[in-house]
Amino acid sequence: MDTAIWAAVSLLVLGSVAGLAGNGGRLTRADRRLARIEHKLDLILDHLGLREEDPRLDEVAGLARAGRTIEAIKTYREITGAGLKEAKDAVDRMTA
Repeated sequence: MDTAIWAAVSLLVLGSVAGLAGNGGRLTRADRRLARIEHKLDLILDHLGLREEDPRLDEVAGLARAGRTIEAIKTYREITGAGLKEAKDAVDRMTA
């Protein structure tokens, strides 16, 4: 009887872990889709000449001008949610 209980508990745990892994995959896919949508919106805003100004971006520009590029990239990513390459490109444009 103890073996049957342990087998049932094990199956429940494995099923729960598999379910969580499946949900994680969907969240990752949703995150990727959201990032693509945000990127497309950014392209549209750029095309229209509109900018979403965030006062915290002045801090990023200050860090970039001070030569603290890594901190600037990290801060930019925290503020905007951008990926590493996008953040690096944005910080590079700030110092150009």
